[in-house]
Amino acid sequence: MATVELRFSALPEHVRTARLVAAAVARRAGVDEAVLDEVRLAVGEACSRAVGLHQTGGITAPVKVVLIEEEKQFSIEVGDEAPHAVPGDRVEGSGEEAEVEAEEDEMGLAVISGLVDDVEVTAGAHGGSIRMTWPSASVATPLA
Repeated sequence: MATVELRFSALPEHVRTARLVAAAVARRAGVDEAVLDEVRLAVGEACSRAVGLHQTGGITAPVKVVLIEEEKQFSIEVGDEAPHAVPGDRVEGSGEEAEVEAEEDEMGLAVISGLVDDVEVTAGAHGGSIRMTWPSASVATPLA
C-alpha cells in the first residue's frame, strides 16, 4: 500500500496543485483514464470546501490530502480541522449567513457524491474528512 500525503495552506490557489497531484497519483495507481477528470473535479471540490471551512473559521492549520494506493482501489481523503455541527445540535448564533454556508456545504457534498460512487463523509467537533474511492487496475507494466 503506497501513500502520498499533501498538506497545504488553506488558500484557494493551492487547490489546483492538489488536483494535479491527485490526478498524477491516480494515473500511476491505475485508475482508468476516463475517470481522471472525475478525480480532478471531486478533489477540487473537496479541497475548496476544506479551504472555505478553514477560512470561515479562522483556522490556520493546513488542509490535509492523503492519497492511498491499494491493490484494487485508489482512495483520496481530504481532511479539515474546522468544527462541524453534529446533526441535531443547535448552532449558536445561527442566522441567514449560517444557513447560506450550510447550503453551500451541502451543495459541495452533492457535487462530490455525483462524481464519486464510493464517498464517506465524517464530521465532528474537531474537524471532518471526505474519503473518496475509485477502482484501479493492476499496475503491471507489460514487457514489450
